[in-house]
Amino acid sequence: MADEIPELIAEVRTRTGKGAARSARREGLVPGVVYGGNTDPLAINIPYNSLLKRLKNGRFLSTLFTLKVEGQEDVRVICRNVQRNVVKDLPTHVDFMRLSRTARVNLFINVNFVGEELCPGLKRGGSLTVVRPEIELRVTAGEIPSNIDVDISTLNVGEIVTISSVNLPAGTKAVIDRDFVIATIQAPSSLKSAGQDDDDDIESESDSESTEETTE
Repeated sequence: MADEIPELIAEVRTRTGKGAARSARREGLVPGVVYGGNTDPLAINIPYNSLLKRLKNGRFLSTLFTLKVEGQEDVRVICRNVQRNVVKDLPTHVDFMRLSRTARVNLFINVNFVGEELCPGLKRGGSLTVVRPEIELRVTAGEIPSNIDVDISTLNVGEIVTISSVNLPAGTKAVIDRDFVIATIQAPSSLKSAGQDDDDDIESESDSESTEETTE
């Protein structure tokens, strides 16, 4: 399960309509609505600065939030739409959908690499190159993993780990329908240089042999 679901603090919006929305924005609030979950829609206002910070953090449309509204029961929501000012590109309205614990949703889950102390490639001086520090998964709202463990304990220099080799939690699956790379063990610079020198020697020998054959 996720260690902590981020919270969004909002307040009930008592008035609706364009006039009320403009008034809310003048007060540093962004109007929004929460719908779904077999419950009537709820009009809300969210502090502008708080919402803007969340948007700048990224992944806003694929992050599960706990919405806290005074006088209302806390609910899990996911944003379904952010309307923005066409000139300033700043948020002017947000739509959230309530999620039950059994609802399925796409979320980005952090990758946690394990087995580094045993990895033969790292022992030889290689380095871990992370291609995907997080993976977008289709998960159940009530069973969201805090992270995905990726074992690199058997990787040698030049080897990769892909999504097909990862044991995902039951009921979850990758959104991308192909065997994509998560990380690789890159060769140390000393090995790369040695390999380049060897190649140069081989090319030189080949050139020398070719010259001798031509002379004969």
